[in-house]
Amino acid sequence: MAEQSPLKKRSPAEGSALPRAGVVRLARKGGKFRFEKNAISELHSFLEATASDIAKRSGRLASLAKRKTITKEDVGFASTE
Repeated sequence: MAEQSPLKKRSPAEGSALPRAGVVRLARKGGKFRFEKNAISELHSFLEATASDIAKRSGRLASLAKRKTITKEDVGFASTE
């Protein structure tokens, strides 16, 4: 029996926690414009870096308050810094 070729799957960016499909959906909500592949990639990188930065800042705020749980307020303060 002949070997089957593996299915070519689109994998998320290396080590990415934010799925590209979600970024594409967000971009579509932005209006009637179309996005180039490179523009989606750039937006994906920016959103992931921003979310990671806010999560780290939120964690520091919770830690300073001697909590293990990040609250809505922590995220709000971290996003305005």
